[in-house]
Amino acid sequence: MKPIFSRAPTLQLRLFLTVIMAIAVIIADSWLSIFVKVRTYMDTAVTPFYFLANSPRQILDNVSQILKSREQLMLENRVLRQELLLKSSELLRLSQYKQENARMRELLGSPLRQDEKKMVTQVISTSTDPYSDQVVIDKGTDNGVYVGQPVISDKGVVGQVIATNKLTSRVLLLCDASHALPIQVLRNDIRVIMVGNGCRKDLQLKHLPNNIDIRVGDVLVTSGLGGRFPEGYPVAVVSSVKVDTQRAYTVIQARQTAGLSHLRYMLLLRNADTRGKVPLPPHEVHRVANERLMQRMPKELPPL
Repeated sequence: MKPIFSRAPTLQLRLFLTVIMAIAVIIADSWLSIFVKVRTYMDTAVTPFYFLANSPRQILDNVSQILKSREQLMLENRVLRQELLLKSSELLRLSQYKQENARMRELLGSPLRQDEKKMVTQVISTSTDPYSDQVVIDKGTDNGVYVGQPVISDKGVVGQVIATNKLTSRVLLLCDASHALPIQVLRNDIRVIMVGNGCRKDLQLKHLPNNIDIRVGDVLVTSGLGGRFPEGYPVAVVSSVKVDTQRAYTVIQARQTAGLSHLRYMLLLRNADTRGKVPLPPHEVHRVANERLMQRMPKELPPL
């Protein structure tokens, strides 16, 4: 009995026919270009799939670029901040150098007499003792510093050296309670003794008679008595005059002019002529003081 349907072509035959058809299509496309439009339509149809397949990589590249750009910006920002900080610090140092230069000029340009040798010194430490007002300076016996040497700033008397070693010295400030200084009232040449009262308080002239002619605003200068401090250096300006009627004396306070609370640079004076020399008379002290105070305190100088 014969089967109703004949047997299907073999696998080899189907493969052979497929290859023949493929070759025919290739030849026809090459010669006739009949499949160009078909390819175009197919490419257009699959284009979104290209973008979709490439989107994860593109996203990763973008994220990586963003992170890299942010990191680079942070690095540049940090570098710029450091440069700005360095430049700012240099500007601050420049400003400080200008101020220090101005102070040095004021010190070296102060109207001193020719026989007074001077040496610039710098404060390197201050006393931590609340009952003692002292500073340590960067000059010692190797620089010729000696005990009792007077010390001034560009604005007035600071104090005197009380201890020395080879490299440093200790200066007792004018405001210390143990310090006393002969001074003279510039207006009328009255000579008295001024004592310290602590740097937080004004200097004092104690136990003066009620009829003494000293007024608020009077300029007080060194008198030269004692042979330690040269004559005519500004010391203080009278800030208070109180009369004690019961005890029959006057208590006078004066504000120092040297700026003792913010000392940085000072001058050490060495006047050979003051040792064993008779102090100048009051009128001569007045003349010297006027020379020294003319540029510092022109409004406070009373007429001679």
